[in-house]
Amino acid sequence: MKSRVTVKFDEEKDLKNIWDACNSKSSYGYSWKKSISKNILNICEKKEYKECKEELADTMKMVHNSPLIKLTTKTLTDGWSKISTEYFRRLEKITKRRFIIKKIDAYLTTAGRCPYSPNKNPPYFYINFFSNIPNALHTMGHELMHIHLHNTDWWKKVEGEIGDSKTHDLKEAFTELLNLEFTDLWIVRETSYPNHKMLREYISKQWKKKKDFDKLTNSCIKWIKKNGVK
Repeated sequence: MKSRVTVKFDEEKDLKNIWDACNSKSSYGYSWKKSISKNILNICEKKEYKECKEELADTMKMVHNSPLIKLTTKTLTDGWSKISTEYFRRLEKITKRRFIIKKIDAYLTTAGRCPYSPNKNPPYFYINFFSNIPNALHTMGHELMHIHLHNTDWWKKVEGEIGDSKTHDLKEAFTELLNLEFTDLWIVRETSYPNHKMLREYISKQWKKKKDFDKLTNSCIKWIKKNGVK
């Protein structure tokens, strides 16, 4: 059975994600609050979700009731189906590990922040509703790579060497490989968090020398131990 990604919309999940983005700390040197309107921040920031849910839902009503929601979920589900076989083939070849998850849910969100959950049944991630199609498909490839690494022996190996926090950093920086091996699937290029610029440059250079994922992992572990994450 092939791995299947279905794009959905869930109002409650979107509201919680907006609220979480308003109250989240910066990620890898980037603050998601920069992409949130002052009106939404005033509704959600430094408040419990229960306190602001009703006002937030009322504010988002026009977007949540738009027929474009349904159109977007269908368009992205169909669009992903055109490239999914090739995406998973490349991902497995590059990482030398089989993608073991058979069903993944992708939820549209009106927040810029698109977190993921690798261990739920099924795993899920978010896609920015306001993204264009190439960027949305790129997000899908990005988050699926994260979910893949979480569910292989790679995660425990790296975590045992450099700890949980730096493993998340390396997982994020490893999406530089999307620029090197997947760009033709969605045209747009991966952008990096401020904290990972040098590590991504190192990954790019090492991969061009030798396309060996395990060797690259070991090299990155040594680099992080010596240089930290930057």
